[in-house]
Amino acid sequence: MDDDTLQLPDDDQLYEHYAFKVDKGQSPLRIDKYLMNFVENATRNKIQAAAKNGSIVVNGIPVKSNYKVKPDDRIRVLFTHPPHEHLLVGEDISIDVVYEDEELLVVNKPAGMVVHPGHGNYSGTLINALIYRFDNLPNNSSERPGLVHRIDKDTSGLLVVAKTERAMNELSLQFAEKTSEREYLALVWGNVESDTGTIEGNIGRHPKNRLQNTVYIGDEADKGKPAITHYQVLERFGYVTLVSCKLETGRTHQIRVHMKHMGHTLFNDERYGGDRIIKGTTFTKYKQFVENCFKILPRQALHAKTLGFKHPKSGQFLRFEAPLPDDMQQCIDKWRGYARHQDNE
Repeated sequence: MDDDTLQLPDDDQLYEHYAFKVDKGQSPLRIDKYLMNFVENATRNKIQAAAKNGSIVVNGIPVKSNYKVKPDDRIRVLFTHPPHEHLLVGEDISIDVVYEDEELLVVNKPAGMVVHPGHGNYSGTLINALIYRFDNLPNNSSERPGLVHRIDKDTSGLLVVAKTERAMNELSLQFAEKTSEREYLALVWGNVESDTGTIEGNIGRHPKNRLQNTVYIGDEADKGKPAITHYQVLERFGYVTLVSCKLETGRTHQIRVHMKHMGHTLFNDERYGGDRIIKGTTFTKYKQFVENCFKILPRQALHAKTLGFKHPKSGQFLRFEAPLPDDMQQCIDKWRGYARHQDNE
C-alpha cells in the first residue's frame, strides 16, 4: 500500500471517541494541533499516531496529521475499542431523590459527584448510581442513559433524569427551546455594580487552555455557541457578592465563564482563578479569613437551586428547589458576618 494512502482499520466495528464540528471562524490549522485543544490529556504524538492508523476522519474521509482544518469540517476520532466511559457498571451509591414518578426523577446532586463517566472518573458517578437502580434508561444524543442535562462535578444542586423515551424527548426539547427554568446561586468575587443584568456572549473552548471555556468577542464573536445568563444581586458583602443566575441557554461552565468575563469570577473556582484573593485588603488578618472560607467551601461557590419544567405526560409545570448545602451556607454566613463587622467599624 502506498504510504500516502490512508484507510480505516479493517475491523467489524469502530467506536466514536470524539466528534467536533469546526467553528465557522476557524483559520486553517493542522489537525494535530487543533485536536490538542479538545482531546483531554492527548499529546501531539498520540494524535499523530491516531492519524497514521486512519482513526481521524474528516467529513467521512481519513486524514493525515498535517491536514488543515477548515470551517464547518466534521471531525471524528474513531478507535476499535469502546470509550471507557461507555463501559458502564451499576454501583450501589446513595442518591438524594427529590421527586420520582414513572416518567422521571429529580435528583439533588452533592458537590464532588461527577454526573457521567469520563476521563479520570469512571466510577462513583451519578450514572453509575442510576443504572444500578433502574433498568433500560433511555439514552440521550450522547448515549448517556437518563441524562437530560448536567452540572459540573463541584457544583451542587438539582438535575432531572428521564426514565422513558417520551420523557427524554419532551424534556430535551424544553431545554433546547429554553422553556425550562434553571436558577443557580453563586458567590462571586467583587462588588457587582448593577443589581440586575444580562450577560450575552458566545462560549467556546479557550484557545490556550483546553480545560477552560471562554467568551468570544470582537472579530471572533461568531465562534463558540450563543449563551445568555440573567443575574440578580441578592446580597452584597463588600469584596464578594451573592447573586442569582438564571440560564436561558445551557453551555458548559456557562455561569463560571460569563461571570468571569464580567469581572466577577466565582469564589474558590480553581479552574478559572477564583481560588486566590482577587478583591480585598493586603492585611494578614483578611488573608487568613479568606483562607478559612476556602477551607469551609473547597470548591466553586455554585448551587443549582431551582429547576422547573413541564411534565412530559401530564403537562403540569413542576418546580423544585434545593436548599443551600452546608458548605456554601457556612461560607456565606462568614462573609455576612465579616461585612457586618466592617460596617460597624
